[in-house]
Amino acid sequence: MRKNIAWSRDLHNQWAEAEWPSTAPFSMEDLDFEMDDPESSPDGIIEGPLLPLRDMVVFPRMVTPLFVGRDRSLAAVEAAQQRGENLIAVAQRDAELDDVGPEDVFTVGTEMMIGRTLRMPDGTASVMGQGTRRVQVVEYVHLEPYIRVRALPIPEPTERAPLTEALMRAVLALFEKVVQLNRGLPDETYVFAMNVDRPGWLADLVAQALDLETEGRQEILETIDPATRLQRISVLLAKELDVLELEDQIHSQVQQELDRTQREYFLREQMKVIQSELGENDVYTQETNELREKVSSLELPDEVRKRAAKEFERLASMSPMSPEVGIVRTYLDWLIDLPWSKMTEDNLDIHHVEEVLESRHYGLPQAKDRILEYIAVRRLAEEKMRSPILCFVGPPGTGKTSLGQSIAAALGREFVRVSLGGVRDEAEIRGHRRTYIGALPGRIIQTMRRAGTINPVFMLDEIDKVGMDFRGDPSAALLEVLDPEQNFAFSDHYLEVAYDLSKVLFITTANMLDPIPPALQDRMEVIEFPGYIDEEKVGIARQFLIPRELEEHGLKGYSIEFSDGALNALITEYTFEAGVRNLERKIATICRKIARQVAEGQLPPRRITAQMLARRLGPPEFIPGRAEEEDSIGVATGVAWTQAGGELLPVEVALLPGKGNLMLTGQLGEVMQESAQAALSYTRSRSDDFDIQPDLFDSVDIHIHLPEGAIPKDGPSAGITLATALVSAVTGRMVRHDVGMTGEITLRGRVLPVGGLKEKVLAAHRAGIKTIIIPRKNKKDLADIPKRIRRGIRNIVLVDYMDEVLDVALAPVEAPVPQHPSRCRAAQQHGEVRSGE
Repeated sequence: MRKNIAWSRDLHNQWAEAEWPSTAPFSMEDLDFEMDDPESSPDGIIEGPLLPLRDMVVFPRMVTPLFVGRDRSLAAVEAAQQRGENLIAVAQRDAELDDVGPEDVFTVGTEMMIGRTLRMPDGTASVMGQGTRRVQVVEYVHLEPYIRVRALPIPEPTERAPLTEALMRAVLALFEKVVQLNRGLPDETYVFAMNVDRPGWLADLVAQALDLETEGRQEILETIDPATRLQRISVLLAKELDVLELEDQIHSQVQQELDRTQREYFLREQMKVIQSELGENDVYTQETNELREKVSSLELPDEVRKRAAKEFERLASMSPMSPEVGIVRTYLDWLIDLPWSKMTEDNLDIHHVEEVLESRHYGLPQAKDRILEYIAVRRLAEEKMRSPILCFVGPPGTGKTSLGQSIAAALGREFVRVSLGGVRDEAEIRGHRRTYIGALPGRIIQTMRRAGTINPVFMLDEIDKVGMDFRGDPSAALLEVLDPEQNFAFSDHYLEVAYDLSKVLFITTANMLDPIPPALQDRMEVIEFPGYIDEEKVGIARQFLIPRELEEHGLKGYSIEFSDGALNALITEYTFEAGVRNLERKIATICRKIARQVAEGQLPPRRITAQMLARRLGPPEFIPGRAEEEDSIGVATGVAWTQAGGELLPVEVALLPGKGNLMLTGQLGEVMQESAQAALSYTRSRSDDFDIQPDLFDSVDIHIHLPEGAIPKDGPSAGITLATALVSAVTGRMVRHDVGMTGEITLRGRVLPVGGLKEKVLAAHRAGIKTIIIPRKNKKDLADIPKRIRRGIRNIVLVDYMDEVLDVALAPVEAPVPQHPSRCRAAQQHGEVRSGE
């Protein structure tokens, strides 16, 4: 029966030396000793090793596992085994101490016999011991290598007075109740206590079983009189019983609440069946029937109607308390609220649409013509025509989004917009499956619900800024949306039924085409929005921006006008952009200043001139680029395209004594660096034609610099400019200061076409360039340049080879430079386009 004494609670709380887990369980068969009766043990002083205990007290007759880890404690166990002695187990006053002295342990402990000892891999030991009798430490023999003490055994009275008998019965009765309520104590514990016939032993057994603090256990151990010990145990049992009864009461209340909820569920189910038999419906059933009638009244596709009926069957079979009810109800709400057949009638009056577009937007002929063509075809082909997928590409502020709104207003359709900037999750487009908590349809279906019709003007803004990560590629999900061959049966993960998007007029916007995947580009009709020229900005400001800002700032009733000089100064000196957003902000700033004057009782100015801008806006923020004032060696003027429009791109070349190194500065990108290498290779390959000394390139370093080094530059269109500056530097021929150029160069000296020609020509015109050199294959792009601008430039020279560029760009010399035989061109055949052509 001794096997049942060492309970799991003691194994958790009683870590003797170091808190290392036991790796081998013990039982009484592991003990290789037989316990003597304490009463028959001889009295007198005993001597043995002392084992300090942490957070535990060993009682006589109790079998206790000990986990020994400190060096002195291990030495004490080994000494006891070698000499055949018992250990003196005494509890520490402070369990946190590692180096224990005489003042750190109690004086009353237990003599303990050692059973089997197991060595652990980490150097600790697991010892099974059994207390024999109480002892009191009276002398410390030595402290190293282990603590050795002399102790006096404490005899225990064995008399059983009537009071003691009554106390034993009371303790057993309380202990029985505690064992019944405490799930941590096995029933065998009480059975063992019933078979104990000695009062002191019974008190020690109950003290070992109760969950007491170390001080409380030590107090029981130091209580010698069995009757007094039983009295204290009975008090502890009564307190423990009160706590256990309170826990049992709380547990019973919780169980009763659960039982009541379960009972209500069954009663509701029975009520539901009874109401069904009687033909009576509750509120939940009435709402379900109303929802079903609403669905039956809608014009839904057959697939959608079947799916709705199936979901209604599921809903009807569910309990109102089921969490699935909300999920199914939300799904049915989406099916009901989505437009499946409702559509607006298009206004197919071409003249009306044209008037609306012209009244709201300045310029943009290509986009306006495409919309008018769409309306014309719709008028003739009726419903047979597929809706186009348009992509407006251009710099910020050029009117892409606002044109979409105007198209919707002209056609009489609803306008909805979704911004795709920063979208990285495919579920944003296709939605989440209903297996997820909080699942919703994608943005396409959500926006269609907001539109309320199946044929809105749907704008997908910033499509070039769609990202991709571990959650999928949203641009791949857009392939089905923007494909007329597929979008008539668009699949959303949440709906799980096909949705028709073929009636939608999709318009996408982007600042650049490069980030858009080729497969997605192939599905869209690209319409470019070039940057506005200065004259167009002036027209936009007069027709739209100034009236709107005057009205918004409460100045509509005042006759305030902006002079042409003021608008030109705002465009060239205070803004630098392809669109008109910053121009609108500057006009708004001026209107705010005027509004403050009016609010302070002053008269507003009737005319805003260029001289008044500095007082209201501060000094100019930008200095317009101008061409070189005189011809120079090694300096050529190129023209470049940026998202803010065209600008001059001067190239400077300097030759320095060195070893043939090429230095490139000005934050040049990889493509422009390769263009510089190609220009140098071309120049070196023509050394004989240009009469260059053979060892020149080995004895000098070439430094190519593009000013405004803080601004990154890239692209191949500066190739002929770089080559012209290089040839000028190594030959000593001057470059004409009034000649600008653009074009890509090859190693053989061919000039390849470039983009952004309109913006580049406009920049050259603003800078006072009189001659501009462009690739011959860009001749088709001259049609986009206003005639007034072309008249302002004296010559637009079309070239195919670098020789032709040098003929125009370099100043003549006394002795003509030999021409390459395969590239020779007569001066009159170098491709000049005179002004007015």
